[in-house]
Amino acid sequence: MTIADRLDSLRIELPPPFPPAGNYLACVIDGGLVFVGGHGPIAGDQMMRGKVGGDLTLEQGREAARMTALSILATLQAELGDLDRIQRIVKVFGMVNVASGFDRTPAVIDGCSDLLVEIFGDAGRHARSAVGLAELPFGIAVEIELIARLRT
Repeated sequence: MTIADRLDSLRIELPPPFPPAGNYLACVIDGGLVFVGGHGPIAGDQMMRGKVGGDLTLEQGREAARMTALSILATLQAELGDLDRIQRIVKVFGMVNVASGFDRTPAVIDGCSDLLVEIFGDAGRHARSAVGLAELPFGIAVEIELIARLRT
């Protein structure tokens, strides 16, 4: 089953790719790896903002991380032309905009990790960091970077 077939079977539609918000590339291919710069929970005209553990619940934070994963996949689709070019997801770095005292950042970033495993199976399992920050750009709830290995 192709990744496109898998997305169809899961009833997942990728949002339009979101352009970089500054002087950088959305992703860079170097050797057999693709490095995806920080993405946020943006889908079309929707952007999830707020602090998890304050303005947003843990579940809303997980949804923000899932939205962010879909945005990352949209960027990869646009860059690679075909998500089947991805051999495996190597690393995810998740940053969560947290209210003071909120320490469940791994549970928030699970929204991204769970989706990647749902789509790519074992090839979606990855190393990961999940940190809480006092602020993120534009007040977004989550920002995630990703590294993937490409098929040769």
